Amino acid sequence: MSSSASTPLTLISPLEGNLKKQGIKTIHYVSPSVWAWRQKRVFKIGRSTDLVLAFLPFEKAFYDKFNVPCRFIGHTMADAMPLDPDKGAARDRLGIPHSVRCLALLPGSRGAEVEMLSADFLKTAQLLRATYPDLQVVVPLVNAKRREQFERIKAETAPDMIVHMLDGQARDAMIASDAALLASGTAALECMLAKCPMVVGYRMKPFTFWLAKRLVKTDYVSLPNLLAGRELVKELLQDECEPQALAAALQPLLADGKTSHEMHETFRALHQQIRCNADEQAADAVLELAKQ
Repeated sequence: MSSSASTPLTLISPLEGNLKKQGIKTIHYVSPSVWAWRQKRVFKIGRSTDLVLAFLPFEKAFYDKFNVPCRFIGHTMADAMPLDPDKGAARDRLGIPHSVRCLALLPGSRGAEVEMLSADFLKTAQLLRATYPDLQVVVPLVNAKRREQFERIKAETAPDMIVHMLDGQARDAMIASDAALLASGTAALECMLAKCPMVVGYRMKPFTFWLAKRLVKTDYVSLPNLLAGRELVKELLQDECEPQALAAALQPLLADGKTSHEMHETFRALHQQIRCNADEQAADAVLELAKQ
């Protein structure tokens, strides 16, 4: 059996293949994003492993198209998070009054993302403050380095703006907030599981974006949209990722209207779809394959 969450496929596939040639059953745990780009890698996986364990249902559908044995087991994060998070308790932990609106800004975990997105995210919050003067803004940063980087950008962009920077605590920030503005990635899935309505904003260097458009084979970049099969969450990418557009997309989520309620209910349904006791399912798959 082989297990891989972030190990490059170029390293793990030869190991799997060698084990399989020796008659040893192999399982690839956590599918790489072959469904999104460089899809021909699926054939290498099919030759190298006896079974792929997929966290997401559309991953299984992709492998099925290529006749690669795959079992959908659900997502461990969905198992770890409650279907109905306690918003009030999260606000108490963060010191946010229950009576105010709250917006979470999550400009990413990598330095390039924080550099590219933070200024526009802050300007977006400034625009929203004009409509909602009591708007609380929380910004969870993954480590001290990212916090220093964000503080520098804030000093240059919005020196007088009051924001609550957090050391980690991203999950509490999402649960406590009425809406979130975030970079795409795992944070979008976590935000969905936190039942926090969101807008995804992302920008990269022009050549990188040009290349990504040609390599990526999916219609959406965020996991909530990929799970829903439609644009459930607004995605504003590249030139569209600018303060006016971001604020316009967030405004209905902060208003006390049906948009945020409908998104919340869809998030809950998607959460149930991928909440399948993933660890138990994975163990069952191993035992079943071992008996064959």
